[in-house]
Amino acid sequence: MILLAIGETFIIVTAGIDLSIGGILFFSAVCGGEVMLKLSGTSAQTLNGEYPHSAIGVPVGVAVCVLAGTTWGLINGTIITKLRLPPFIVTLGTFGMTFGFGDLIDGGSYLPAPVPPALSEHFGSGKIFGLSAPIYVAVLFLVVAHTVFHYTRFGRYTAAIGSNEEGARRTGIAVDRHIIKVYALAGLLAGVAAVLDLAIFTNTTSISHQTDNLGAIGAVVIGGTSLFGGVGTVLGSAVGAFIPTVLQNGLVIEAVQPFWQEVVVGAAIILAVYLDQVRRRRTNA
Repeated sequence: MILLAIGETFIIVTAGIDLSIGGILFFSAVCGGEVMLKLSGTSAQTLNGEYPHSAIGVPVGVAVCVLAGTTWGLINGTIITKLRLPPFIVTLGTFGMTFGFGDLIDGGSYLPAPVPPALSEHFGSGKIFGLSAPIYVAVLFLVVAHTVFHYTRFGRYTAAIGSNEEGARRTGIAVDRHIIKVYALAGLLAGVAAVLDLAIFTNTTSISHQTDNLGAIGAVVIGGTSLFGGVGTVLGSAVGAFIPTVLQNGLVIEAVQPFWQEVVVGAAIILAVYLDQVRRRRTNA
């Protein structure tokens, strides 16, 4: 979720939104997982639990995950900028497309077999100083994204576009090109998240990712990024990704019914948006 929230942060800071981020993750996981299995020597027809060529299949599958995610991000950004369509409509459309294509590839079910142990056991379940290896990957991307957002021209351009797109154009920023890059970045991060998803769970299904987009957007908003663009923080989004989980765990401890847990988390998101609006009014007053 942290990787999805990072990508969503960059997009929302430009005053955009990406509803397809969970679908991109699922599609990338399906494509990469299928490639891993086929190149590693295991297919739906010959399930024998052996992966004689996983040394080739796993890295190629990982590359396919990242490439698939980046491609969908480029598609989103290109349609938004070239056809001048609202990001909400475009990504709502690609939300359905990514899940639809993913289900077509895997037959609307799971992958034909778990991913090779080279990915799941050696990486997904691997420990480094007592922590799972995927945690280090997430932290690495978080540190890099924070640095890029706050200390590079790319981050400054992102905030400038969200604050005043026309003003950014007049200062010489290639706005359309930058927006495409931002959506491509979000797609790339969704592809990396797909790799981690396969490594941890060894398989994937569309049902488990239907609400990833709402979770990522909620994390970004709760973390302090404005839905109106121009203001945001990557670290805040990472913290925001944990808050719904903490809330749910606390409600579980208090034996609150699951339905009420969803109500409380949803109310927390609405409250975060309201507080952002209050802050904006005070700033503009």
